[in-house]
Amino acid sequence: MGWTHATAVLTPRASPSSPGGTARGPSAILRASHYVEFYDEELDRELCFEAGIVTVPPVAFGRRVNRSALELLERMVDRLLEHRKWVITLGGEHTISFAPIAAHLRQYPALSVLQVDAHSDLRDSYQGNPFSHASIMARVCEILDPARLVQVGIRAQSSEEALFIRERGVRTTYAHQIRATDSATWQDQALAGLSDEVYISIDVDGLDPSIMPSTGTPEPNGLLWAEIVSLLRRVGERKRIVGCDLVELAPVRGVIHPDLTAAKLAYKLMNFAFPR
Repeated sequence: MGWTHATAVLTPRASPSSPGGTARGPSAILRASHYVEFYDEELDRELCFEAGIVTVPPVAFGRRVNRSALELLERMVDRLLEHRKWVITLGGEHTISFAPIAAHLRQYPALSVLQVDAHSDLRDSYQGNPFSHASIMARVCEILDPARLVQVGIRAQSSEEALFIRERGVRTTYAHQIRATDSATWQDQALAGLSDEVYISIDVDGLDPSIMPSTGTPEPNGLLWAEIVSLLRRVGERKRIVGCDLVELAPVRGVIHPDLTAAKLAYKLMNFAFPR
């Protein structure tokens, strides 16, 4: 990709409580981005030259694996937003998403969050950690009205999380509901829950393992490429995408197509976020 100044790609060097696999995700996405074509044939443009993209040096958490690590990342996103940059954050564990969401929420008080994921991530804590990847959306719902959280592709959750969704008004479209209807219907349902300003959080396990095997917790019946691209395109057409993150890639040695898929998805999302 071409790098200039308008879009900031922020890459934590490691994630709080991250296992080794996902910690290597951001660098794998950046390496794969060198093989993504500048030209988007769907939109007939070269966004990297029109808007400009710069990769920010990795944020080093050091030995911090707690809330202070997220605060460090949050301050970094704050500074980028203050300089009117559009920020995409690459993880690492889904835990890192709390920081950019919190920063964007201060900038955009009416923000809604679109979460593409196999898991709800709404457990109060997991293995004693309230900032586990399995609990991060529960933490987001402490700073964001749960009714402004829209989840797509969910197909693995606990009864605790299902109860949270029903009682707190989270707008969740399950994978089995996607399979039971046409694309316009389930996408309309997701769009209806979004405010005008949208932050998108994509856990790559939201994609089907047939196209995204490189993740720690793959689940069958995920979104296919055409489905997620169609959803993101419609969000970009009808809403304002103000920021996003892409997380949970766990690169597998010798299997490079998932890295390229993640990199292309990131670039595709940037294209949809900057409509002509």
